[in-house]
Amino acid sequence: MLDRVLYVWLTRSAPVSGKLIRWLISPHSVEHSMISLGASASGTSALGSASIPLTQEETVNRVARKTSRLPFLDFLRAVASQLIVWHHLSFYGPLAEFAYPAAPVLLDWLARYARMAVQVFFVLGGFFTAHSLSRSKVLNVKSVASSIWLRYRRIGIPYLAALTVAIFANALARRWMDHEAISSSPTFGQLLAHAAFLHDILGYQALTAGIWYLAIDFQLFLLTLGLFWATQSWLRRRGECTNQDAIRLLLRCLAPLALASLFWFNRHPKYDAWAIYFVGTYFLGFVLHELLERRLTVTWAGAYWGLVIVAAIIDPRPRLLVAAATTLIVYMAARSGVISRWPKSAVVNYFGRISYSLFLIHFPVLLVINAWGAERLTTSTHMAVFGLTLAYVLSLIAGILLYHGVEKRIR
Repeated sequence: MLDRVLYVWLTRSAPVSGKLIRWLISPHSVEHSMISLGASASGTSALGSASIPLTQEETVNRVARKTSRLPFLDFLRAVASQLIVWHHLSFYGPLAEFAYPAAPVLLDWLARYARMAVQVFFVLGGFFTAHSLSRSKVLNVKSVASSIWLRYRRIGIPYLAALTVAIFANALARRWMDHEAISSSPTFGQLLAHAAFLHDILGYQALTAGIWYLAIDFQLFLLTLGLFWATQSWLRRRGECTNQDAIRLLLRCLAPLALASLFWFNRHPKYDAWAIYFVGTYFLGFVLHELLERRLTVTWAGAYWGLVIVAAIIDPRPRLLVAAATTLIVYMAARSGVISRWPKSAVVNYFGRISYSLFLIHFPVLLVINAWGAERLTTSTHMAVFGLTLAYVLSLIAGILLYHGVEKRIR
C-alpha cells in the first residue's frame, strides 16, 4: 500500500519525469524487466510480502542467468581496479612527485578521490554474498567450516602469492631508495597476522598497500555467514525453515548494524580495522540483491538508500555517496537489461576478470619501479611520466600473470 501511494504521489507531482519514475517503481514493470539471479524451488518469487508466480520459461531464464557472468559488473570491477592502481601511482614514490607538473589537476584528483573506488567492491561484495547465501542449503558446522575455507582459498591463495612478491619487492626497493612506502623486513608474528587477515587489528605494519580491504571483506563475510547460520538455526527450532525465511531474518539482523555503522562507527576512524565500520555500504549490496530478487520492495530498499544519503550529508563522507551511486547504477542497469549485455568488449570484460589479481600485485611493481627510477627517471618531468607509464604497464603484466598462474587455477 505504501509503495502504491508513493508511486501515485511521485508520478503526479513530477509530470516531466513521470515516465522515468513509472519505469523505476512500477510493480508491473518490476515483474517483466528486472533481471534476477536465482529462483526458488517452488517457482515463485517474493516481492515484499506477496508471492508472484513465475512461468516455467521465466524460472528457467532466471536459473540460466545466474550461471553466466554479467558484463556490466565486470566493467565496474575493471574501472574500480584501474582507479585504485592509478591512485597509488599518483600518491606513492618520487616518480609521482616529479611527474606532477605534467598533469597537476589529474594527479591531484587521482590522489584524493580515486581511492573511493573501493566502495564499488564493498557494494558488489555484499551483492554476491547475498547471492551465495540465498542459494545455500541448511548450514551445519561442517558446511560453515567448508564455506570459510573455500572463501579463504579463493581470496587467500592469490593474496599469499602476491604477499610473497611484496616481501621480495620491499627488500629490493630498500637497496635503491629510502621511503616511507617501503616496509621493513617482516617478523614471524607479522607474517602470521597477515596470513590470518589480522595485521591491522593486531597493529602490524601492512606489507603492501590495499590489503586492509581483504581483511575487512573477510570479516564481513564471516559476519554475514555467522548471522545467516544463526537465523537458520533459530528458524529450524521453531519449525520448517526456507532460505527465503532465513534471508528475511538476516536482513532484519543486519539492518540495525548497518544503521549503527552509517551514523556512528563509520564516522570514527578508530573503528576502521573492523567490519562494523563498513557494514553500511556492504549492506547496500545486500539490499540491492534482495530488491532484484523481488524479496524486498522498492519502498524499503529506497528508504535505506535514502538513509545512506542522509548519513553522507550529516557528516560529509563522499565515499558513502560513491557507494549509493554504485547501487543505483547497478539497479538501473539491471532494470534496463544493460547489466547482461553491455559492454560487448572482450578487453573490458578481461580487465574485470583480472581486477582482483591486479589489485593484489600492482603495488609491489610500483614500489620497485619507483625505487629503481628514483635516480634514473627523475631527471625530468617527461622521464617521470615515462616511469609511471612503465610501472602501470608492468603492473598489468604482473596482474595477468598472477591471474593465470594462481587465481584462475583455484576457482
